[in-house]
Amino acid sequence: MSSEHRLFYTTPSTAFPTSLPLGNGRFAASVLSSPSKEVLILNEVSFWSGKEQPAGAGLSHKPERAKDELRETQRCYLSGDYAQGKKRAERFLESRKTNFGTNLGVGRLEIAVNGQETIDGVVSGFERELRLDEAVTETRYTLSGRQFKRRCFLSHPHQVLVVQLEGDDLQGLEIEVDVQGENEAFTSNVNADGKLEFNVQALETVHSDGTCGVKGYGLIAATVDEGKVQRRNGKLVISAKKSITILVTFNTDYAEPGDAWRRRTVAQMDAALELSASDLFQAHLQDFQPLYRRVSISLGSESCSTASAPTDQRRQSFEASGYADAGMFALYFHYARYLTIAGTRHDSPLPLHLQGLWNDGEACKMGWSCDYHLDINTQMNYFAIMNSGLSDLMQPLINYLVRLGESGQDTARVCYGCPGWVAHVFSNVWGFTDPGWEVSYGLNVTGGLWLASHLIEMFEYSLDDSFTRNEAWSVLLGASKFFLDYMIEDPKTGWLLTGPSVSPENSFFVVKEDGEKEEHYAALAPTLDIVLVRDLFAFCEYALTKLDCQESNYKEDVRMYREALAKLPPFQIGKNGQLQEWLHDFEEAQPYHRHLSHTMALCRSAQISARHQPDLAEAVRVTLERRQGRDDLEDIEFTAALFAQNYARLGDAEKAVAQIGHLVGELSFDNLLSYSKPGVAGAEKDIFVIDGNLGGAAAIAEMLIRSIIPRLGGPVEVDLLPALPAAWAEGNVKGMRIRGGLEADFSWQGGKLDGVTLRASAASSVVVFYGEHRFEATYQAGDVMRLGPTLEREG
Repeated sequence: MSSEHRLFYTTPSTAFPTSLPLGNGRFAASVLSSPSKEVLILNEVSFWSGKEQPAGAGLSHKPERAKDELRETQRCYLSGDYAQGKKRAERFLESRKTNFGTNLGVGRLEIAVNGQETIDGVVSGFERELRLDEAVTETRYTLSGRQFKRRCFLSHPHQVLVVQLEGDDLQGLEIEVDVQGENEAFTSNVNADGKLEFNVQALETVHSDGTCGVKGYGLIAATVDEGKVQRRNGKLVISAKKSITILVTFNTDYAEPGDAWRRRTVAQMDAALELSASDLFQAHLQDFQPLYRRVSISLGSESCSTASAPTDQRRQSFEASGYADAGMFALYFHYARYLTIAGTRHDSPLPLHLQGLWNDGEACKMGWSCDYHLDINTQMNYFAIMNSGLSDLMQPLINYLVRLGESGQDTARVCYGCPGWVAHVFSNVWGFTDPGWEVSYGLNVTGGLWLASHLIEMFEYSLDDSFTRNEAWSVLLGASKFFLDYMIEDPKTGWLLTGPSVSPENSFFVVKEDGEKEEHYAALAPTLDIVLVRDLFAFCEYALTKLDCQESNYKEDVRMYREALAKLPPFQIGKNGQLQEWLHDFEEAQPYHRHLSHTMALCRSAQISARHQPDLAEAVRVTLERRQGRDDLEDIEFTAALFAQNYARLGDAEKAVAQIGHLVGELSFDNLLSYSKPGVAGAEKDIFVIDGNLGGAAAIAEMLIRSIIPRLGGPVEVDLLPALPAAWAEGNVKGMRIRGGLEADFSWQGGKLDGVTLRASAASSVVVFYGEHRFEATYQAGDVMRLGPTLEREG
């Protein structure tokens, strides 16, 4: 298998940073392998501590006073009285953590291979791998001439974890199967049917009171070719001649009263036992591979001297080589797509969380919680999903946004006295939407809107009117109703302003009358807010006029959106030439900060582009260089991904590739999962956070092909090879999705385009750019456009 589709190692795995991840969109395992033992860390997306809590829990004001409190607080900020505004915001807009909860690990499946110590000889040829194209891990080794192999996969169609043990001769060996829990609520036993069953509840005391949480029930069964399965001390003990198959099913009672979830665990096991391991694997491949094979990239990596090295050695030498191993970038891109497919499916009960579908057992112990962070992390989890051809895996996020829209209506009413819906800095499986526990990060008033902006992006990629009407419109309309009512007009400028709101987790100085500096987080109209609200209002206006989303008074609504758009403040360039993060040119209190929220106007929106707004694009560049140039930069996984995406949009190939190289080489574990470094945002050690993987993939795609729609209803603009670094001198891309309902195949050699084929699934118009060359066309669904090296039309 190509080194661009495979992780492999010649040393055992003993801890999470070297584990290999499997998942079926709901149930997950991180596989640790050594010759003597296979350990699988089990996770499930809905296995959460805590419980639902009503909107406004812990707030000091009465709901009927909410609008008055909001306006009085906004007037404090309008007058420049930030200290009083902060006091008021702390009093009426800080929530209290009660039973918010966190995702927790389910337990550990331990498969011990006993008896090998009695075999003469030493272990040789040890190798373990994750084959991305098959979503399977495999461990191989030889002992005294006898070959042994273990294979693990997690089936989506059959909802079962499968572990196979095979060997030339397993006689004389005893396989011991046990399951261990994470807390005292865990129990296990071998039942009358000879299956190892376990019951567990998600309980902890950092993010909840230790008494409430989701319950789970699992079954473990084993089959052998020739041999027997026995029970001993609450474990399964297995002997066989050639092969053993171990099956695991697990479900929770999340959002499901009664015992149907327990019966489902039994039914899934019964169905799996009716099939051979080979049948289960073939069904698994038929389900997984069509998704994985939709898109692929090659960056000419097979000729690199390190391409055939084990992945950990390859990663560790990556920086020293100057990131010359181009195949590592292709592998990282494919790995992100693999993680997305393994982490979420169309029928998953919940979207990807902070650690995707997995859990390292560390984030859930911190102040963070392994939850849904809405100020970059959850959003970045979906940055690459559209262009990598996985739009159908957005359904769990769409369903979750509907849930946020429902619970966010209560938050809008109770906290602000406004219609519509709002969500803030984080959420959980019960749709928490209130502000966070402190103003400094909790007043991220556009957190829910930012997540909902993925619905706008879905439309831009598909141009599917029915999707907008049937799924996106109610969520986006509800968000717009909130902001239209919530925003306040500045009497001096006439601008409509959000706030009090934060630019995610960053702060600034206000100079008092005595000249003393005072640090603040909340302000009116942080740049990120205005970017998101502008895109929202523009989309709502377009949907009302073009997509048959009209209500009886839609003409009045169109006028309202147009007037609101005209009143939004323009982008501001500060005294240092930077794009301002806030409406005023405040001195940054944290110029080293990890968040780059205001640059979303360039790297995720079409509001700033080097082609159409060169002065603003240059201001973003200044922002990046001022931030990146600091020795004390909070250099973590999503920061590197954001730098790379911004540089890709600016066309700066070498700076973009350096940032992704840094992400892969210095901010990823040996298993290539990205992490946040200790000492930043309260982390005490390296903490796995999946957004670096998925954001890094988005940046790689942006370097190869860029698409924006500057004006909804207008042509899509496509740039080919807009940020191609010298190290990627040759390569090809197949199946990449771009805006405008288009799919692209293209290749290049010597850094020069060979040609591109565009296939349309919708009707629109396009302008394609490559260097000095340009191609324009209108197209219909089903059209195929083949362009040559200078964008001349062929065929």
